[in-house]
Amino acid sequence: MKQQQDYIRDISEIRSMMEKSTKFLSLSGWAGIMAGIYALIGAYIAYKVLYFNPDEIIYSSVSQRHYTGGIVKLVLLALSVLVLAVGTAVFFSSRRAAKRNEKFWNATSRRLLVNMGVPLVIGGILILILISKGFVGLVAPLTLIFYGLSLFIASRYTFEDVKILGLIQVVLGLISSYYIGYGLLFWALGFGVAHIAYGIYIHFKYER
Repeated sequence: MKQQQDYIRDISEIRSMMEKSTKFLSLSGWAGIMAGIYALIGAYIAYKVLYFNPDEIIYSSVSQRHYTGGIVKLVLLALSVLVLAVGTAVFFSSRRAAKRNEKFWNATSRRLLVNMGVPLVIGGILILILISKGFVGLVAPLTLIFYGLSLFIASRYTFEDVKILGLIQVVLGLISSYYIGYGLLFWALGFGVAHIAYGIYIHFKYER
């Protein structure tokens, strides 16, 4: 009986070692929570301060100077939210990796970054092209869809739960592409509320 228990323990340890070598398991729930909070703040600023109306597909009805100035402000706001979210994710995840006696930057985290990066870069380029053509209303849906696809792909290299978050983002993006006038609301739901819920779930499931 004792020998059988030893075999089971050895198999469990081998499985754990293999999982650590192929998956990045230091993602922090707090990083998701804070990213969601940043997104909600960003959406509020876009709506209340910058008066962003996502159902506008702008042509000659708005002056080019006003259009360009508004878009530049929105892009800067989006970049600020992105930098804060990424910086917070690096901080919390590296701290969690240290607690687990693991390296934050390793072959697995590099694979995770590359696989997330491909759909994000492609989506970013497409969004910039659409913005240059005045199709502002499609920005929110496409950011959700391409981000969701990147999470779905990245789930192979981290928690399987990330796949669910990715699918939620894609579904919200598809719905948003139909109800373009509510694009900012769906963006806030996807990047804000869904991230907060995911972060809380990950924290209680893996970090407590």
